[in-house]
Amino acid sequence: MADREGRLLINGLLRAVSHEQPLDLAALRGHGISPALAAHYARTEWLERLGTGVYCVAGARLDRDQCLLFLQGRIEGLHVGGRTALAWQGVRQYLEVQERLTMWATSRGVLPAWFTERFPGTLTSMSLFDEATVAHGIVTPPAVTDGLKVSSRERALLELLRQVRTRLELQESRELFFSTQGLRPTVAGELLTGCTSVKAVRLFLMWAAEAGN
Repeated sequence: MADREGRLLINGLLRAVSHEQPLDLAALRGHGISPALAAHYARTEWLERLGTGVYCVAGARLDRDQCLLFLQGRIEGLHVGGRTALAWQGVRQYLEVQERLTMWATSRGVLPAWFTERFPGTLTSMSLFDEATVAHGIVTPPAVTDGLKVSSRERALLELLRQVRTRLELQESRELFFSTQGLRPTVAGELLTGCTSVKAVRLFLMWAAEAGN
């Protein structure tokens, strides 16, 4: 490919895409850039190779939400859940010095290194709910980037309780539960019925009764 044509393609890409988002090979092909040409642009420092078949604009500062939207298309059922979902909806005990994301997925998946190096977090790959309710309670809360999947407060509490292992985690979860206002009985009831974790259901019902819900 002539140098002039190569420059035209990369300049067109830089004008057309957000510099805050990852780009996979399909996105690059949409701008006329083949895998071989993408590798060339990485060698010449127009693009940065993040991982196998994933690039970004060289020197770009990736946006957390744009990266999450990208990963939603690659990991089935990926959503922000548990403690992070509660914090994004105003339920938290303290402000973290550096946010540590809690994510869930309904299929086996691994967060890529390029993501966790920038946005530390954990991914739980399992279905906490039966087939009828596996997608219930996943929403995009107000003030969250459009299209980003986040657990509702009711679902996030069950995810949080499923992961309780120590006495300290139990106490922290209890404090978060009693700090959560406006739980919806209908939504909670559907999720409790479909939840496959006996521990999470038992703790939720016990504390809900204590709170008079």
